[in-house]
Parts: sequence; structure tokens; C-alpha cells
Amino acid sequence: MIETDVAIAGGGPGGSTLGSLLKKYNPDIRVSIFEREKFPRDHIGESQLPPISAVLNEMGCWEKVEAANFPIKIGATFRWGQTNELWDFEFLPLGHFKNEPRPAKYRGQRLQTAFQVDRAIYDKILLDHAKEFGCDVREETQVRQIDRTGDRIDGMVLDNGEQVRAKYYVDASGNSALIRRAMGVEVDEVSVLKNVAFWDYWENAEWAVEIGVGGTRIQILSIGYGWIWFIPLGPTRTSIGIVCPAEYYKKSGKSPEQHYLDSLALEPRVTGLIRNATRSGKTWATKDWSYVVDRAYGENWFLVGEAAGFADPILSAGLTLTQTGARELAHIILELERGGHDRKWMLDWYSETQIRRVRQHIRFADFWYTANGVWKDAREYTREIAKDVGLDLDADAAFKWLGAGGFAWDNAGQVGLGGFDLAGVKSLTQKFTGDKAQWTLNDFNIFRINLEGADKSETPIFANGKIHAVPSYSRGAKTLNAVGVFAFLIDFFQRDRDISELFDHIKRYRGAGLGFATEHLALHHLTQTLEVMLADGWVTARFSRNKPKITMNTPEEGEIIHPNKE
Repeated sequence: MIETDVAIAGGGPGGSTLGSLLKKYNPDIRVSIFEREKFPRDHIGESQLPPISAVLNEMGCWEKVEAANFPIKIGATFRWGQTNELWDFEFLPLGHFKNEPRPAKYRGQRLQTAFQVDRAIYDKILLDHAKEFGCDVREETQVRQIDRTGDRIDGMVLDNGEQVRAKYYVDASGNSALIRRAMGVEVDEVSVLKNVAFWDYWENAEWAVEIGVGGTRIQILSIGYGWIWFIPLGPTRTSIGIVCPAEYYKKSGKSPEQHYLDSLALEPRVTGLIRNATRSGKTWATKDWSYVVDRAYGENWFLVGEAAGFADPILSAGLTLTQTGARELAHIILELERGGHDRKWMLDWYSETQIRRVRQHIRFADFWYTANGVWKDAREYTREIAKDVGLDLDADAAFKWLGAGGFAWDNAGQVGLGGFDLAGVKSLTQKFTGDKAQWTLNDFNIFRINLEGADKSETPIFANGKIHAVPSYSRGAKTLNAVGVFAFLIDFFQRDRDISELFDHIKRYRGAGLGFATEHLALHHLTQTLEVMLADGWVTARFSRNKPKITMNTPEEGEIIHPNKE
């Protein structure tokens, strides 16, 4: 009999992140991780987004991951939409990236970048780190059975017949979903997309671009019926895969290997990069069907990562959703142990947030596919995206709402989705539809916060192993959390103030303590957030001829999204 406080099924990034943070903030809590495989082992999902770096730093694992010499992900190069031209999206403008020796610290420009990781190495680093923190890690140990009474788990049975009893049970088993399936949790396949993926690993492929020391971009290249990913994982190893509709593959009548090789042969950019490379010879395959659960917790159990939902890989969001969700769950379990906050409040927030994030990423991924000709009317499809968050809008209003980033609430205190901030969302909307992106801020220059008729509640913020409750406001399907940049603007515009006062304040107080590296970056996020608050009715605005105004513009070529320069 194994007795523990937290039993985690699955030792991938979700389970190891959760275990490490639980032990970091409460060394006395007993954590057991049961992983069916022996690490290292290969796994799909190698491309990260910048929020993961902050989680790794909090775990105390940044230095270990950085020392593994994974490529630094600056962004991505795309061939997508109604053009054959290549274009780049960059987390950090290329001209701002500076050469620095590696391994480097988590500071400066590295706050805005991500990694491209060899999962065989990365997952082992994280699992070993959890073990070093004191987690009881058992590899080659599969959970065979979940014993339950109603919605409560009574215990787990391992493949060797040993029983496990815990206070909390966590499903971090990915799409195996051991606990989710045993507890009968319903799954909604939100998207009409039914894609499959085939991939292999190549040695000595050339990088498409080398940026400074260790920097590069992944390649996402449309080939008509699907798209190819090209992700360098280290100095010599590269992951190359093809995604296409399952129905298309089925009708082709080809074997997975033949379909994979024929697809790569259609892309001269890739064939040029692999001309001197060799592949492992094993063609991997999986279905990439987006799905999300109807709840992420029960009486004494939780779902984290892909056990709770999966979004199409076009946005490289899988690891980010998994590890940020695991971080939040760690804080919630720690608070459950302390009894510091209302249980239902925390757990409802956790479930609703994980579900909303996955749905948003699914819908945003679907919108990408409209630009690739999957659906003919991208503008009309935005109605479906709006409906998913409770808004019944016509096509024009839904398109305007999407361009305003009305659904982009990925990170507390900022607006953004899938690595794109609001300016990026507008730029993509403009690129994919051909319609000029509009900024409502251009029509006004005097603003005031508007909380009239809003219901006030609280939302959790996670820091240093504890949860802090901050004010939250809701009107219908729209929510405003007084966190980060939002909190600053709520306070600043308590009375009528013109836009120049905001700029003057940021310059006078050098970013107003918002944690941005520069005043320019602070203003960048403040104006984007003000745009969203205005679009959602949280700010009233008017225009005065006697006051200065700003002009916001979304150029076809900017620092973040622009034609490929290589």
C-alpha cells in the first residue's frame, strides 16, 4: 500500500511541474508520480511559448533547461493564408535580439523568448527535477485501475497490483486520460477539424535561419491539403511533421511513411534543408483532434494538461497550456491544505479557466484555418468564435470584436492569445482577411472607467505558493479582473483623463512599476488593454478638440509580424 497526499498519474511536463511546485512551497507534502514509461522517451509537442519560461524559472528549473542548449525560439516563419510569400512572427523583434553567451540567465531579452525542446531530454530534466525536490517518482509504473464511489476516488491500483491511497488524485496522463475516462467526464470535440499528424526526427538538417547565439524560428509551411512543421530541437536534431485532414489521408490510400515522404517532397524549402540529413526511419502518427472537457475536477481529483483538453498544434500552445495550468493547480492544492480560501471558488475558477483557455485556442486555431481556405468566409466564421464565449453577434460585429481581441484573456493582467498580443491579433486578422484593422482608440481622447451595473466578485492571483483574491467585475459574458495592467487602468481612469496624461504618467514614473522592461513596452500594453476595455464597455470615452489624441495603426509590415527577410 502506498499512502501519499497527492497521487499524480503521468510524469510528463504537467505532472512534473505540479510535483515540483508542490514540494517547493510545502516540502512536507507527500507527492507520488506514477509514469508508465521509462524516460527519456520521444514525444510530440516541442515548440513552446514564452509563458513557459516564467514557470520554469519559478520551479527553479530554468538553468537546467537552458544548459541543455535547446534552440532559443524567437518566433516562427509561416507560409499561410492567401499568399505564397513567407512571413515572420517574432516574440522579440529581430533587431532587438542581442548576442549573449549561453547558458544565460532568465532576464532581459530571455523574458520574451521561448525554447524548442527535444522532449526526450526536456521531460527527463523536469521529472528528475521533481525527484530532486522530494517527489516519489516511479517510472515504468502504470495505473491500471481507478476505484471510485460516485464522484470520489477511493484509490488507484498499479500494474504490479499495489494499491495507492491519496488525499488528492491528479490526471496528468495526457490523451490517455486515465482518471478522466474512469470518472466518466464528458468531452466536447469543439472544432469541425479532424486532423492527423505524421512525423519523424532528422539528424543534421540545416536550420532555416540562425539568429545570434542559438536563436532561430520554427517553420510552418502550408502545402494546400495540410501543413508542415520544421522544428530544430538541438544542434543536430530536428522534428519535421505533416498535419492534414484525416479524411484526406484516408482517401490517399498511402501508408503513413509514403504519405509523410510525399508531403515533404512538395515543399522545396524543407527538401533543401534536409538534403544532407538522415531520418530515424520511424514514422510516428497521431490524431490531432481538438477537444475539451465539461469539467476539470471532482470531489477529490483534478485534470491537468491534455487530460483536460487539446487544441490544434498550429499555435504551439500545448506545453504552455499544460505547464501554466499545472502551476495554478499546485497553488490551489496548497491552499486547500491551508484552508485559506473557499474550496468551490478556487475549483470552479480552475475548471472554468482551463476549459475557456482550451476553447479559445481551438477557436483561434480554427480562425487560422479559415485563412488557409478550410472555410470560405473567414468573416462569417468569427460568429462561431464569438458564440463560444456567449456573444450573439452578426458577422460584421463578430469580426470587429475579434479584431479588438475581445476573447484574448490568456494571461492574468494582460491581453494576448497563443503568443500574440492584441496588436498581433489585429495584424493577423488584417493579413488573413485583407480588411484594414481598426482601432477604436483613434476616435476618442478622454476616458473614464465604467463599472455601472457590474457584479463584483473576486478572482485568484497566484504568487509564491499562495493565492491572493483580487476584485473582479462581470456584466453578462464579459469579465474584468483588477489585475496587472487592468488594475492600473481601473485606478488611473477613476475620473475623466485624457490620453496624454496616461503617457506622461508612464514616462514620469518609468513604467509606473508595471514590471515591463521599458516605458515603450508599458505604453504598448496599456494602449492595447485600454482598447479591449473600451470595446467591452468597461471604459466610456469621448472626444475633445482641445485635447491631444493618438493614432493607432496596424501596418502591413511591423516589427513583430512582417515579410520574411532571409
